[in-house]
Amino acid sequence: MKALIETIVNPLVDHPEDIRIDVKEEERKIVYHLTVNQDDVGKVIGKNGRIAKAIRTVVYAAGSDSKKRIYLDIM
Repeated sequence: MKALIETIVNPLVDHPEDIRIDVKEEERKIVYHLTVNQDDVGKVIGKNGRIAKAIRTVVYAAGSDSKKRIYLDIM
């Protein structure tokens, strides 16, 4: 899942070396924390959050096989 998130976000940012994805796994959920360079935050979120919503939709669909709920936080 980390590779999927990185593949989606990498073309959007100007500083791909600053992409960091941390995973926090709990009993009923898996939370992915996406951190990008401060200059790239707007590009990842998009106008009115449209790009962030699209990224979350793809990630949630890819993780639908899992028994745990998947969340994506963009920091």
